[in-house]
Order: sequence, then structure tokens, then C-alpha cells
Amino acid sequence: MNKNRLGQSDLYVSEIGLGCMSLPNDEMDAAAIVHRALDVGINFFDTADLYGQGRNEELLGKALEGHRNEVVIATKVGNRFEPGQPGWRWDASGAYIKQAVFDSLKRLGTDYIDLYQLHGGTLDDDMDEVIAAFDSLKKEGWIRFYGISSIRPNVIKQYVKRSQIVSVMMQYSILDRRPEEEILDLLHANQVSVIARGPLAKGLLSAQAADRVTDDGYLDYSKAEILELAQKLRDMAGTASNPSHTAMRYALAHPAVATAIPGSSKVEQLVENAAVAHMPPLSEEQLDRIRSWSHSNIYRQHRE
Repeated sequence: MNKNRLGQSDLYVSEIGLGCMSLPNDEMDAAAIVHRALDVGINFFDTADLYGQGRNEELLGKALEGHRNEVVIATKVGNRFEPGQPGWRWDASGAYIKQAVFDSLKRLGTDYIDLYQLHGGTLDDDMDEVIAAFDSLKKEGWIRFYGISSIRPNVIKQYVKRSQIVSVMMQYSILDRRPEEEILDLLHANQVSVIARGPLAKGLLSAQAADRVTDDGYLDYSKAEILELAQKLRDMAGTASNPSHTAMRYALAHPAVATAIPGSSKVEQLVENAAVAHMPPLSEEQLDRIRSWSHSNIYRQHRE
């Protein structure tokens, strides 16, 4: 599995990582997926304290026992649960960030987090306070590096300008090309890496697309458009490959993208996703064809 440097950090992450939100809640089933991921060369595992109110972090931590030095663990903060209160509320205060990290460390069974990410954020947050909290945790050794998980152009641009983030996690796929218009080149120019989530667009770009697309479509695509695009990807892949591999290779094609993190709820899905490592990068001619089949769109909200 190829590994790419994450921003200006000393973290090198497998080009296909594991988005852990899809892990089953059963400890043995989750461990089977994580262990198989290690076997096929995946070293980047992304979770969040939001997933299962911390249960996901616990599952990952237990599955990685004995492998800590082999992996890059990423988790997120900002969504706060409180006993006796329904749901969660957004809390990007410095005090909460510096408190929540210790809960994540305990659940993950580790004494440091490789990549700690703000799980969202708006311009209403006290950004200086957020950055100071992350910088403090890094200086104290509780985290190695930090980033944000956001699709908001106004938020991303401010963190690039004002902080030492090494990565931005964002939704990016053939069906969601919004990052191409103004974000990917900006991040690459500033040596900030992209962690591409949703590279298969909820499975709509996989071999099972026909079973998963609904009448509602996806973003600004109709059901018919998705099915047509999925067929073209199957034709491009041919018998030697898989349309989901073509989709993931598309997400990895931009130099800003360090890793793509499809989720896997079964070992078979994990193996299928990881097999993209054996597929060469797409040619410029292939990339141009895919762009001609899909929409170039932009973020219309969260503008400066």
C-alpha cells in the first residue's frame, strides 16, 4: 500500500484508510475488519468521539492493542454529550477541547493521538481559542498534529491562514466535485493535505450502484444520471478492475489528497476497497472523460 505524507507533518498515511464510523458494534466483528485492514497495508484509522457516543473509539482502541506503533489514529472533537441531556451540542471552546481529549485517549487506550480534528466549526467559533487549545495539546504531547473536518470554504480558508493544521477532511467524490473549484488547489499550495471521505458517495459509485440509488438521487444528480454514470464507470473499469476502484482513484488523483477513507462494515468490503492499491493511477485522458461525464459544481453556502 502506497503511503503519502500528511501535510507538513511526519505522519505517512496509507492512500486508502479506514473510516471507522461503519464498524459494527460487536467487538469481535469490528476487530476482524481492523485486523484485516492491517494485513492489507492500511495504517490510517479515522474515528470520532461522536460515533456511538465514544463506543467507536473503544472498539478501535481494543482492536489495535499491540499495534499502536504501526498505525496513525485520527479522531475528532467538538460534539458534546452531557448526562441527562438528549443528543449533543456543539462546543468548540478551548476548555472543552482540552477536556475531551483525555476521554478519547482513555477510550482509544493510548497516551497520544496522531491527528486530532475539529469535527466541524463555523465562523462563530472563537477560532483563536480553538487554535490555542490544539497548539497547547500538541506542545504537551497529547496529540502529534491537528486538522479540521469541514466542507465550509469560509472556515477552511481561515484555518489555513491562521493555524498549523496539517489536514482537512472533506466529502469528495466524482458525484461531489465541489472541492475542486476552490479548495483543493488552495490546500495543496499551502501544504495541507485532504482526507477524502465518501469517495464512493454512499456506495453509489460501487458495483452495487443500481441497488443503492434512490429516487431522490444524490446532491444535484438524478437517479437516471447516477445510473448512467455508474454504467460508464463500469465500462471504463472493464473486466480487469472494479468501478469503485476507479472512483477511489479519481478522488486520489489530485495531489492535495493524501488518503481516501471509505467505510467498511464487513471484511469483504474492506478487502474490496483495499484492492485499489493494486490499480495504477488514472491517466489524464481517463480523468478528463470522468469530468465530462459528471458535474463541476461549487459550494453555495458558507461563503466569506
